[in-house]
Amino acid sequence: MSMNDPVGDLLTRIRNAQMRGKGRVTTPGSRLRGHVLDVLKDEGYIRGYSTTDFGGGRTEFDVELKYQEDRPAIRRIERVSKPGRRVYASVDAMPKVANGLGVTILSTPKGVMADHRAREQNVGGEVLCTVF
Repeated sequence: MSMNDPVGDLLTRIRNAQMRGKGRVTTPGSRLRGHVLDVLKDEGYIRGYSTTDFGGGRTEFDVELKYQEDRPAIRRIERVSKPGRRVYASVDAMPKVANGLGVTILSTPKGVMADHRAREQNVGGEVLCTVF
C-alpha cells in the first residue's frame, strides 16, 4: 500500500500511542521520518529511537515515548504542511508555538530543524509540524 504522507503517519502513530499510554511505537523507516525524530529527541519530546534493518532497503523505527508524571511529554502534535497544501515560511514569518514554549519543525535547505535553530541560521522552509 502506498503512503502519501509519511510524516503525517508518523505523527498519528505517536499521537495514538500516547493516548493509549504506550511506552513504544514502531513506524516504517524513511530519511525524512528519521530527521523529524532527531529533532523531537533533541528538543526532549521523545526519549529516543532505534533503527531495525530488515534488508532489501526496508527499515523500521522503534520510538521510545517520554512521559512526565504519567502524562505524555507531547501535549499536542499537528501536521501543518500536507501533500495537498504545502505551507512555507520565511525567517520573518516563522510561526511561534505557544509563545515560544513549543517547537515548529521545518524542512529547510540546510536540513530538517526546529524553528529556533532556523532563526539562528537565518533560513526559512516548509513547515512540517508543530509540537508542544
